[in-house]
Amino acid sequence: MRQQKPFIYMSGLTVILLLIAVCGLNCSKESKKQTFTIAFSQCTGLDLWRKTMLNEMKTELSLHPGVNFIYADAHGDSKTQVRQVSKMLREKIDVLIISPNEAQPLTAIVDEAYQNNIPVIIIDRKTSSSLYTAYIGADNYELGKMAGHYLGALSKGPVNLVEITGLPGSSPAIERDRGFTDGVQRFPNIHIKTKIHGDWLKQNAEKQLWKIKSQLNDINAVFAHNDNMALGARTVLNALKLTGKIKVIGVDALPGEGGGMQMVDDKLINASLVYPTCGKEAIATAFKILNKEPFARENILKSLVVDSTNVQLMKMQVNKINSQQSDIIKQQSLLEDLQMVYKGQQMILNIIVILLVLAIIFGGLAFFSLMENRKINKSLEAKNNEIQSQRNQLIEMSAKAEAATEARLNFFTNVTHEFRTPLTLMLSPLNDMLCNEKLTGLAGNALGMVNQNAYRLLKLVNQLIDYRKIEIDKHSVKASENNIVEYVRDIVESFRFHAKKLKVQLYLIPTEREIIVWFDVNMLDKVFFNLLSNAIKFIPGEGSVKVYLRKDAGYVYIDIQDNGSGMSEEDASLIFDQFYQADNAPRLGSGIGLSLSKEIIGFHHGQISVQTKKWEGTTFTISLPLGESHFDAAEKIPNKNEWPDMDEQSRPYQEDIADLHQPIETDFTCTPKELSVLIIEDNNDLLQYLTQKFSGHFEVYSANNGNEAITQAYEKVPDIIITDIVLPGFSGKEITRRLKTDLRTSHIPIILLTAQNSNDQKISGMQSLADIYISKPFNFDYLLASVQNVLKNREILKDHFTSDITGPEKLTVSKSLDKKFINDFAGIVEKNLSNENLSVDDLCKLIGISRVQLYRKVKALLGCTVNDYILSRRLKKAAYLLNNESMSIAEITYAVGFSSPNYFSTAFKAKYGSSPTHYRPPGGQCSFR
Repeated sequence: MRQQKPFIYMSGLTVILLLIAVCGLNCSKESKKQTFTIAFSQCTGLDLWRKTMLNEMKTELSLHPGVNFIYADAHGDSKTQVRQVSKMLREKIDVLIISPNEAQPLTAIVDEAYQNNIPVIIIDRKTSSSLYTAYIGADNYELGKMAGHYLGALSKGPVNLVEITGLPGSSPAIERDRGFTDGVQRFPNIHIKTKIHGDWLKQNAEKQLWKIKSQLNDINAVFAHNDNMALGARTVLNALKLTGKIKVIGVDALPGEGGGMQMVDDKLINASLVYPTCGKEAIATAFKILNKEPFARENILKSLVVDSTNVQLMKMQVNKINSQQSDIIKQQSLLEDLQMVYKGQQMILNIIVILLVLAIIFGGLAFFSLMENRKINKSLEAKNNEIQSQRNQLIEMSAKAEAATEARLNFFTNVTHEFRTPLTLMLSPLNDMLCNEKLTGLAGNALGMVNQNAYRLLKLVNQLIDYRKIEIDKHSVKASENNIVEYVRDIVESFRFHAKKLKVQLYLIPTEREIIVWFDVNMLDKVFFNLLSNAIKFIPGEGSVKVYLRKDAGYVYIDIQDNGSGMSEEDASLIFDQFYQADNAPRLGSGIGLSLSKEIIGFHHGQISVQTKKWEGTTFTISLPLGESHFDAAEKIPNKNEWPDMDEQSRPYQEDIADLHQPIETDFTCTPKELSVLIIEDNNDLLQYLTQKFSGHFEVYSANNGNEAITQAYEKVPDIIITDIVLPGFSGKEITRRLKTDLRTSHIPIILLTAQNSNDQKISGMQSLADIYISKPFNFDYLLASVQNVLKNREILKDHFTSDITGPEKLTVSKSLDKKFINDFAGIVEKNLSNENLSVDDLCKLIGISRVQLYRKVKALLGCTVNDYILSRRLKKAAYLLNNESMSIAEITYAVGFSSPNYFSTAFKAKYGSSPTHYRPPGGQCSFR
């Protein structure tokens, strides 16, 4: 197979190169044909004139295949023509050909095109600017002058003339009028009696002539600026029966039906001057510009007079040209057909060549594959045998792993069952001891704590056993017909005593006294125990838990609603997952209670859902189908099943919330301790235990949630903090981060005391800036030794750096925030040493912390009070001034902030053992003591 791959690669490469060569040949031919976009905007002339010009352009474009031609006609509206040209410019055209309707309105858009480096070819008439690439058209001045000369040569006697002009303001009308006027000046017998504006249109010319019909009797000639207006003049003259003596001359002499040539031939007008349409010349000039060939900027086309003497000859020439154009179009169509045939044949040839090459290559591959087939088959057979062997090994290993897993689970179940016996032996003597008044008087709190945690352990054991039963045999349901209202009432009543102590009101609100449902009375109670105990635990203070029961559409619905702290959307989406625990939960449970509840509801063919909003409460909704059709016969028992004593069954769940209403005992008779500790723990038993143990050594402050803990830390500024990680509100890690990054509390050592004991959790805890991480269960003596060790190390460090306070340059501490605090504090004191009224309140305002926080922080970092520090700095500076300056004792007294020299002398002698006078060296400076 390895030998086959190079051969395949070389063959494939050959095919690819061949395809590239064939395609490249075609592409090289096509690339020589460059595609241009030519845009033509027309607005002037009558329909025949526009049609003639457009036909000339299309005929010329037929000689240049592949050109994209854009055409727009504004029909005599200058504003429309401006919009059309703007649209053409946005389409990135190569050449703009424009026949302006009027000079001034079109000047701006033509200038814009020219300034954007788009060649502009103006035909027929110019704009008011010289910004264009080329102009093509007749000389309208010469054309008017030619008309004047022709009329003068034709007339022998006096001539009274009417001139019908074009659109006022258009350059052709202006230039033709000026040329005609100059042309007839050499003929004194010709008089222009009147001029009217026909606006290039026949009907407008007729309307204006009718207005001056009384003047037409003396007229013997009419000159119209185009043939259409000349035809209008003839129509009016015919109507007035003045045709015999009046000669009519027009301009354009367009060929074809309705054109000026036909009018001359039909004797409707006497003569017409040829005005070139410029279509062919415009296209030819455009290609010269695009191909960068030489071209003339001003292209003035010649004209001639068509009258009865040459009209037939002109028509014959036009017909011949039209016939030739038709032949050209037919030949081009034939050429296009031949090109299509050629391309098809070329494609077929290319395909044949490629297929031939592929046939040769595949033939070689087939031969080579035939030679290698036996080797490949042998290799595949060996691999198949190896895979089969590995598969058998995997099956065997899987069976062993399954057996080992089952053995571990059985061991887990058996050990869990075995927990019940020692728990029973613990709970029974405990109950006896709690009934003994002598023992409860000596150790009632300790025995109560042991009793509560034993029941809590029993609850966890029961949940683990139920969870294992569901996993193994799906915990077969034994459903019977019962009144679920009475069933739920018994469960609610079992929690009422402890709920009342916590100031939590329990309400049962059924819509009916009796709702008959089929369910397992020994299984469904665990769901309500879990939901009710959780609802009570999640209410931080006074509140209520309401249980609603209602029937609707074949189901019974039970809503358990509390107004507690609620959950986030993320916690709500994961709350039914196995072993999931929210970070801010008020208890560190097993994480299987709600998962087990969902499984039990599922066995009853029902559903459980949760609706919650952070800080607004939570509602769990259970739906169970009515009737018995959803249960198999094996899942039903015919007789009504008596449910167990709910007080006894809910006892483990009640103990889980019993300690919530036990206040933490505080000994107010003991004397205040020098050092203080803040203990943060949401387990009331553990919090009370730690408070009691530490109260002999420290002033103890306590908090059972993150929000309260941060408030206490800012208010009390303890010497050390011990905190759990999983807490309501802020977690222990978040508390650590906040306090360690706050100037007021950054110096306080923090110990994380938690049940999270994996390496990743320990690393995360230390990364939150904690000083020590201790896992539960813990030894109190070890915890106490750790606390004392941290405080002792801080004291040694403090003594080392503050043994001789000499200013901020010596006050180096391990953490940047503490260093910043000391630098700021020392700088403020140094700056205000001369202020004898400097007080602690002034320093608090300048630094931005309270008196308690300032006192505790200075005491913790410098080992002295604020006033002692200020006094020490003043005396140090006074000693320096005595040794190095020539100031008097009184001047030094006020310079370092003392109110009187006597007080200064007393304080100085107390520190240095001599008065300022004896301390100063006689006759000069002495060394600093």
